[in-house]
Formats: sequence, C-alpha cells, structure tokens
Amino acid sequence: MKWDIHSRKMLNNGTSIPRFGFGVWRANAGAETQNAVLWALQAGYRHIDTAAIYKNEQDVGQAIRRSGIDRKDLFITTKLWNDDMRSGRQMQAFEESLEKLQTDYVDLYLIHWPVENFIESWRCLEKIYQSGRAKAIGVSNFKVHHLQTLLEHCEVVPAVDQMEFSPYMQDNESVGFCADHGICYEAWSPLGAGTLIEEPRILEIAQACGKTTAQVILRWVLQRDIVVFPKSVHQKRIQENADIFDFELNEEQMQIINGLNCFRRTGSDPDHFDF
Repeated sequence: MKWDIHSRKMLNNGTSIPRFGFGVWRANAGAETQNAVLWALQAGYRHIDTAAIYKNEQDVGQAIRRSGIDRKDLFITTKLWNDDMRSGRQMQAFEESLEKLQTDYVDLYLIHWPVENFIESWRCLEKIYQSGRAKAIGVSNFKVHHLQTLLEHCEVVPAVDQMEFSPYMQDNESVGFCADHGICYEAWSPLGAGTLIEEPRILEIAQACGKTTAQVILRWVLQRDIVVFPKSVHQKRIQENADIFDFELNEEQMQIINGLNCFRRTGSDPDHFDF
C-alpha cells in the first residue's frame, strides 16, 4: 500500500476524499485553531474536518485564507448540529457554516448525530448536494440500524459515515455494512482520547517499527481502509502524526491490534445521547 499524505479514496458519487486529514474537535476558537490548521497545512495536510458545534469554523476559514493554498486543493468537511435539526434551521445553518468558512461550497457535509428527525434533515442535505454547494453528503455517528432507516428513505445514498473508531472501539458491524453499501467509513477519536498511548501491545509494535504508538494506531486505521483525521494543537505532534507513510504493519501486527477491541467509547453512544 504505497500511500502518501495526499492519497485519496473514491466515494460513491465519483468524488474522492483524502485518506488522511486533520480534525479540530475541542480546539479552542481563535489563535489555537488557526495556528493548528496552519501548521497542518504546512505539514502537507489537505483534508480539514470541523463542525458547527466546534465553534471554530471561522478560524478554520481564516487559517485556510492565510495559508494561500488554492481552495480546489483542499477538502473541507463540516457538520449540521442537532439543535439546528430540531428547530428546522438546516438550510440556514449550512449558509452560516459557508460564511464562517469563507467558501461557497464544502467538499463534505454531514448530519452530526442521528437525532429524531434525521430523515427530514437528510432531505435538506440532498437539496444542498443537488445545488452543488456540497460535493458529497453523509452522516456521523450512525449505527447500522440508523443507516438502514436512512437507506429506506433517501434519494442520495450517504457517501460517508463518520464513527468513533480506535483499537478499543471497533464497531466492525458498521464497518462491514458500510463496505457492503459503498459508504466510506471515517474514524474519529482514533487514539482513544489518549487512552491507548501506553497500551503495552501497541508499544511493543511501535518499538519494533521505530514509531510512536500514535503513529502505529493511525497506520493501523489506514490499513483497515478507513479514513482518519487525528487532532492536535501542538506543531510537533501534528508533524509526527503525518509521518506514517514510510512503514507498513504486517498481518500479525494488524491482528494484534484488531484483537484489542473491547467496545470502550470515549464519546457518547449514538443510541443514548442527550444533546
């Protein structure tokens, strides 16, 4: 698998997404987000994942403008928040995201969580997609039964499902369902919010590969054919996270990490959330 930081995966609508990206969840608005995004772009990242609820879309847009990189060379994802779905503000929320990001389109627009009326919201995303202002649309935190419901009612099949996925939290049922239905699987919180950094079995693999545990985990996600976008606000860590294209895990190492699954979440269960 001869990938690099710019390698892409084809989506079901004929567009493509960088396999590796940069997330800004929990990055503070203002200088922290702007600096982190600039450092990521300088390190070669071209895929930026944000969301309305992160309250930093404006800083992502500002950093992109400051970088001088052509918009067409970037892949920007943002997400529709739950309150905007419940209050019927889907279209207005999308316009606000575009304005904050300083762009006239996004590459991927996602429903953030499967709130009660997600079919109604999906209809809005389909209209946005058909207008050309989102090059692809998808969902986040949708389990198999959520996807099944959506597929029964949609005109446009979601291009992406973004789920919590790490060595400790592998929803392999969802991974398989998405593969069977042509839906690209993305991993958020791949490092388990830091809980995996001292995992002995990954440390042993990292020492054998001459890499950090974070680099091994990110490489493992990629080799599972899953799009991944680690988050950091530290320049050194941002650069380290991207240094995963000069080695490959062997089958034994992959199986060791696969075997660590214990369904330990760092975020909310999509069947039980109260926000």
